[in-house]
Amino acid sequence: MPADVQSSKESSKEKFYGPWVIASCFLTFGLSTGFPYYNIVFFYDYFSKPVAEQGYGWSIPEITLGFPLAALLTLWVGPLVVPRFSPRKMIIVGTGLTCLAFQGFAMMDGSLITYYGVWILYVVGYIISGPIPHQIIISNWYRQKRGRAMGVTYVGVAVIASIGSYIAPELVKGMDYKTTLQIMGAFLLLAWPVAFFLISDHPSEKGQLPDGEQTESEAVAREAAEAPKKFSDLLGRKTFWLLLVGSACSIGAIGAVNAHMKLIFGDQGFVDQEARNAIWQVASMCMLWASIFGRLGVGWAADRFSRKRVMLLTYVLVAGTIPLLLLVTPDQTYFVYIFALLFGFGMGADYMLIPLMAADQFGLTSLGRAMSLILPGDTIGQTWFPRWLAQLKGAVAGGYGTALWAVFGVAMIGATAIGLLPGQKGADKASGEAG
Repeated sequence: MPADVQSSKESSKEKFYGPWVIASCFLTFGLSTGFPYYNIVFFYDYFSKPVAEQGYGWSIPEITLGFPLAALLTLWVGPLVVPRFSPRKMIIVGTGLTCLAFQGFAMMDGSLITYYGVWILYVVGYIISGPIPHQIIISNWYRQKRGRAMGVTYVGVAVIASIGSYIAPELVKGMDYKTTLQIMGAFLLLAWPVAFFLISDHPSEKGQLPDGEQTESEAVAREAAEAPKKFSDLLGRKTFWLLLVGSACSIGAIGAVNAHMKLIFGDQGFVDQEARNAIWQVASMCMLWASIFGRLGVGWAADRFSRKRVMLLTYVLVAGTIPLLLLVTPDQTYFVYIFALLFGFGMGADYMLIPLMAADQFGLTSLGRAMSLILPGDTIGQTWFPRWLAQLKGAVAGGYGTALWAVFGVAMIGATAIGLLPGQKGADKASGEAG
């Protein structure tokens, strides 16, 4: 009997390690991605304050240019790095880079060049420690229950990001915002022991099989034996471009709302700093906790129903709730709960469905390559749409009101692209055809 088969049979008596991987990724994904991404925007209005108030006097378009510019300059990182290195090791290195970026934000000298350079450090850390390595690890460990496993993992993003959304406004009450940035950056290093000691890239490292199966199924064996598709093959498929455009538009709309939400509140009457901090804290935490239900609910639905239809409904929900943000004013603060809960539900499901759909369309062995192309495109949308919204707000009559309706239109374009994707049978057929 071959040694590897014997090893698998012996290990089958051991308890499946997959739940420990989910729990570990829950923590590291939240720390590497959710905590920094959803909370760096809290400091935008501090950066715009005059120098006399410890700010830099930068305009909103200048501040929102940092993230998209860095994303554009680092497009090469995903395709070059992701297919070559262990996802677990990428999480360790990436969180270290993001931690350094937060220290950089806290110690800037007022130069925009320095500010944009720190953003490059942040984006590289995000690319190599964020969604891609976690999506690959979970997809390696789970096949039949991949949707639920991915959903639980993505819950970590919301839970730990919401902790940051609570901490940031509380910390700045007792210290300056620059010290707050340094402390929040140090939190990211909590991912290191978890990634180093608890995460395994693949069940074979533990002598186990996906889903804790006793023997390798024919479907799993066929999936594992499939050769990864070439980048040129992926780029030649219509389904790739539909998924890229659809996800980039929807995530771009979400990114624009997240980046400008606190600024929009200021534009709608929350002029006092403490009041603006408080309404942002409520909105951010409600959105993030609502996203938990979105991820778990859609993760469950993705294992039972057409993922295309689930994804389409989610994208329509995201688009439809964007105009509700305009109803949040000091006289109508209750609308913040309606907006945040509905938008957060759709937002949570939105991100999680992309790797599931990519695995369906292109196969598991090509997931790393597909996501290394899709994630930079999504990041471009996620980062440049806030910049576009900043410029649009200043260029059109109606300020944020007119600009947000334009964001709604872009989100609907994303939903339309997803609606044009083939169903699962079409995906299976397309995966066997040349581009």
